[in-house]
Amino acid sequence: MRLTAEEVAAIKRSAREVFGEAAVVRLFGSRLDDARRGGDIDLHVEVPVPAPTDASVRFRRLLDQMVGEREYDILVAVAGQLPSAVHHKALAEGVVL
Repeated sequence: MRLTAEEVAAIKRSAREVFGEAAVVRLFGSRLDDARRGGDIDLHVEVPVPAPTDASVRFRRLLDQMVGEREYDILVAVAGQLPSAVHHKALAEGVVL
């Protein structure tokens, strides 16, 4: 995984602040491959109830402040709902932070 312990902690803190304590954050995509370089940070956030419409924007802003300005792809899903193909991939391949 190509994130530092500090980055992981900041991502988790940011998710909990925006989405609540029950939020589960998964890293998926190219950042899981230690052999690769660069790339955006793909995050899947699973929440128990639907998030407010501005939650992803607030999460991204908080990530910019706490982790640094980078490219983030953020997927938000409600636990128990049928996932789309990209959500299914994130759930299947992602690593819980």
